[in-house]
Amino acid sequence: MLAGALARDGMAVTVFESRPAVRAGAFLFLDDRGHDALEGLGVARDRLYAASQPVSTIRVEYAPGPVRSRPSNHRMYLRADLMGVLTEFAASTPAEFHYDTPIADLDLESRTLCGDSTRFAADELIIAADGIDSRARNHLEPERTPEYAGQVVVYGRTDKPLQPDTEPSVLHFNGQIDETVSPTPAFGHIWNDSISVWFARITREQLAAADIGIQPVAPWVGAVESTAPAISDTIDLLLANTETAHFSNARNVPFARAEPPHPGLILCGDADHAITPAAGVGARDAIEDAAALHRALREGTSPTEAMAARRQQIDAERRQATPPGRSRRS
Repeated sequence: MLAGALARDGMAVTVFESRPAVRAGAFLFLDDRGHDALEGLGVARDRLYAASQPVSTIRVEYAPGPVRSRPSNHRMYLRADLMGVLTEFAASTPAEFHYDTPIADLDLESRTLCGDSTRFAADELIIAADGIDSRARNHLEPERTPEYAGQVVVYGRTDKPLQPDTEPSVLHFNGQIDETVSPTPAFGHIWNDSISVWFARITREQLAAADIGIQPVAPWVGAVESTAPAISDTIDLLLANTETAHFSNARNVPFARAEPPHPGLILCGDADHAITPAAGVGARDAIEDAAALHRALREGTSPTEAMAARRQQIDAERRQATPPGRSRRS
């Protein structure tokens, strides 16, 4: 999306992407801030809405606490559908894309990107949006590594749309408050006439690398049920109609002690400040990074100063945020 926006403004942009053009994965939620930023980059809002599902309300019930509900301006995306819209947008611009081209190393002195069997010269600024295991960040700050956030996250989609005994188009969060367990386990789900998806955050030791990705759900039924015992019937219905799910370790990339943004190599999104999915803002943070960089490069101001300002904003917002089911003092 950033490459497409810059290319539309007449800048020469080359993108090296390690994966295919559109890829499968889990699902995510974006609020109005994320959509506003994408629209500012040039992505049509109607295309985004057509590829997503509305979320009318966010409902939180962590027993034995009270039920809390608030209107929502979020939309739910299957990750592949969002990537399809963004790839379509970028492909309509003069930006040059090289898919299935991972960058294994880089040399800032000679401004050279090194692929598995090829070397590429970088004429200007290098922007690294290479994710939570960023090789660019490892090059700049080898000590700033991802930290396990204490939970395994599971994303599931039922084999056919279901209608549980809950309200449609509502993002339901459920959990069981236990002062001896931190972070708080949780189960969430949302459904409408065309789709039903669910997720679980299970507090436990992290998964081995071989267990990350698409895995059978059956061995995990008990662990998922334990996240929200009060709604076991709903959980059982969803799991009984889900054969496989996506499993991952929730991780953070702290930036409280990060080096200042490098003038020749800018870290963007998860490469700089990944946060556990429990916060629900990782995708929006990355999109707003892209918007800030686009604005700086279009206006001829400093992209390093733009990213320094983004870090300050993100840090302030994270300090104020309270994850569902947690009191501010916890």
